[in-house]
Amino acid sequence: MSDQRRHAPATQRNRDPILEVLRSVLPPTGLVLEVASGTGEHAAYFSRHLPDLQWQPSDPSPDALESIEAWRQAEGAGNLLAPMQLDAEAAEWPLACADAVVCINMIHISPWEATLGLMSGAARLLGQGAPLVLYGPFRRKDRPVEPSNGAFDSDLRRRDPRWGLRIVDDVNLVAENNGFAFNALVEMPANNLSIVYRRT
Repeated sequence: MSDQRRHAPATQRNRDPILEVLRSVLPPTGLVLEVASGTGEHAAYFSRHLPDLQWQPSDPSPDALESIEAWRQAEGAGNLLAPMQLDAEAAEWPLACADAVVCINMIHISPWEATLGLMSGAARLLGQGAPLVLYGPFRRKDRPVEPSNGAFDSDLRRRDPRWGLRIVDDVNLVAENNGFAFNALVEMPANNLSIVYRRT
């Protein structure tokens, strides 16, 4: 039987810096929903290193769900749950509540509607004070875009005009309109950012 696990090269580089942020902002126990889990490598890694949290991976893509489940079967910890099919843009999500929501490298490779859906969906699931954690490349109005991020943004828009690096202020406004307060912005390696919001 072939190994269905997919690999994203950046995961090996970014998983420890992201884990450091997660350790500082996630609750000590509870259920974490990961939106757009992709290959499933992050889910396998984070669940193993955060054993007191239940980790719920999700993705809209059947291929991704297959890879996530393969990672879970191969090396997933007991707190890594079976992946669920979830489209951030959907008006209803297949989960009633969570203690935190994490979304890594999604909003720049999806239509803006996915970011709107992510915020409204997370707002439905999370209680007061619960964190929503974003990670990825962003643009900022107060500084020129880094050359590597500028090239990446152009490439994304060539591939799909609905994609591209989002401006932090725009994302903050959508978060605020959905009942989130800005909590922290953390500079990450390779010109990425982690942005943390808290449900008000």
